Amino acid sequence: MKPIRWSAHARKKAAKREISETEVEQTVAQPDSTMLGQSPRRIFMRRYLDEVLDTEMLLRVIVEETEAEMVVVTLYSKFGKYETGV
Repeated sequence: MKPIRWSAHARKKAAKREISETEVEQTVAQPDSTMLGQSPRRIFMRRYLDEVLDTEMLLRVIVEETEAEMVVVTLYSKFGKYETGV
């Protein structure tokens, strides 16, 4: 797998939502599913246990892939709203 680089925006989003870097990188490395986003972006999705809320959530990580690396552009987590397709 290519190296993963984070945008400053993605780091802020992860910190604000209390999502670990490990959860995000595991989602990119081993997603439950992926889908195309706005070119050249792809969305990596994986369910995980949110320990703060003590509930299963769907993490969506938006990535721009280049020949050299994968750049985490942004991320968000939801429950319920994005259940279909995973």
